[in-house]
Amino acid sequence: MNGRSFRDLRIWQTGKDLAIETYKLTKEFPRQEEFGLTSQMRRASVSIAANIAEGFNRDQAKEFKRYLHIALGSCAELEIFIEIAKDLNYISSNHCQDFLLKISIESKMIMSYIKRIAVYHQPSTITHQQGHF
Repeated sequence: MNGRSFRDLRIWQTGKDLAIETYKLTKEFPRQEEFGLTSQMRRASVSIAANIAEGFNRDQAKEFKRYLHIALGSCAELEIFIEIAKDLNYISSNHCQDFLLKISIESKMIMSYIKRIAVYHQPSTITHQQGHF
């Protein structure tokens, strides 16, 4: 794809940042959540960036869109887990709102990218603009 990589996509970079922030956040969770909420949140957050990367490396726009939709689903999962963490008093309301805003921004960027794929029909066509998405 003209030497471009999924690492050049802002949606991937933002997804990776969400995963890192999730790992830092869940490090403070109670130990009994290690195989519960902590594991679920980490899995969902990593899935966002991982699906963007995997989809980018697919040959067809249709496949890329499918992986972007999976990433959107992972954003929704992460939103729910963040709200549960707040309700369990694992994170503050302010931290919850900040995190939900970041997830919302990522979701909107992914949706915008999906729409661009529908217009251009080729992942390589829409990735020419450095860092746009």
